[in-house]
Amino acid sequence: MSSIWLNGEFLPADKPALLASDRGLTLGDGLFETIAVKAGAPLRLEAHFQRLRSGADFLGLSVPLADNVLADAVAGIAGANGLPDAAVRLTLTAGPAPRGLPRSATLAPTLLLTVGPLPGDLPPARLIIATRTCRNEHSPLSRLKTLNYLDSIVARNEAQARGADDAILLNSRGQVAEASAANLFVRLDGHWLTPPVTDGALPGTMRAALLKAWGAGERSLLPVDLDRAEEMVLTTALGIRPVSAVSG
Repeated sequence: MSSIWLNGEFLPADKPALLASDRGLTLGDGLFETIAVKAGAPLRLEAHFQRLRSGADFLGLSVPLADNVLADAVAGIAGANGLPDAAVRLTLTAGPAPRGLPRSATLAPTLLLTVGPLPGDLPPARLIIATRTCRNEHSPLSRLKTLNYLDSIVARNEAQARGADDAILLNSRGQVAEASAANLFVRLDGHWLTPPVTDGALPGTMRAALLKAWGAGERSLLPVDLDRAEEMVLTTALGIRPVSAVSG
């Protein structure tokens, strides 16, 4: 039987995990991280935990366990489900509370780990540029991996309706920000570039690794820059996916 990990305890996956009053469910009050595990070893854990704690500090949440305990839990949930190669989702919420926006003086945060198989290689992605929504680069939440992904869902639904795999979100100035759930790297004039965080790009863990490994640069990009790209890839914590076309 598959398992989940909830607040330090392994439970059957079919056991109800969240209370109906949990603010993560009712208000999206929380954060998450998606962590790749290969051969039983979680990848880039330090970067994931640093981003989680930074986001939690901004939102006024506490991460109730130390990094070493979380690291053991991430590896443990993959092992408990017989998945040496896995995608582990770590979800942190503000926990159960009465209805309404104000938080109570005492919070009991929820920490939940779930797991699935690590996706295999995907075919090159066909992208569109989203027209139904955009990325708000002025919001500090654009830099956090929050539980609210509605803009991304709207963009992905538009992509599917138009026969594409994913959508590029522009920011309020018409600059390229990212895809619906991935960072974007573009090769121009022999150099890899990616939009800066100030343009609305999420500070992804794979993004940070490739900035260093590829010697890539951060630069504002416009849709016209995509037209002359020599190469393009989408990056997530789980891997790198080449892009075959943008808007045909």
